Amino acid sequence: MFKRFIFILALLPIAQGAAADTQTAIFAGGCFWCVESDFEKVQGVSEVVSGYTGGATANPTYDSIKGSGHYEAATITYDADVVSYSQLLHAFFRSVDPTDAGGQFCDRGESYRTAIFVSNPAERAAAEAAKASAQRALGQQIVTPILDAGTFYEAEDYHQDYYKGENRVITRRGVKVQSEAYAFYREACGRDARVLELWGDAAPFAHHE
Repeated sequence: MFKRFIFILALLPIAQGAAADTQTAIFAGGCFWCVESDFEKVQGVSEVVSGYTGGATANPTYDSIKGSGHYEAATITYDADVVSYSQLLHAFFRSVDPTDAGGQFCDRGESYRTAIFVSNPAERAAAEAAKASAQRALGQQIVTPILDAGTFYEAEDYHQDYYKGENRVITRRGVKVQSEAYAFYREACGRDARVLELWGDAAPFAHHE
């Protein structure tokens, strides 16, 4: 009887529901504040972390990223039973300007380029298919590369969840709460305007007027 009781206890976690199929995706889409803000809205995404990847320099910082080869990027943790990698890729392409090889929107330079970082052949195949689909839909050449994932370095704490922070910061419009400063930056940088110009109603995150 005692052994049977232990066996039943061992089965309880399974009986209460299987664990989430937790996966990660790594995308570079210009300013990582915006990628984080966008993808944290997706059902099935549990966390988005801003960081740096793609370069050869160890332990890059926001101040040292220029010339390092690193991209501003984000690691997206998601439940694959709720949202698929292919769905995230579809949303990613339609949240950026994948025709721009020199940066994104008002942010220029190699660290602001778009890229998809893949960890296995299945991710690469899905990314290639999503890129081809987006190119057909847009009717323009997409320059976003699909690269092998390497070390991902988390950005400084003050960059995490910047878009909803409540600290006060100095902007060109004076002292603002961080979330207000982010909204001003996003609008002034022209991100949503350009995404809507490219993708129209297919843009999943851009702010429609």
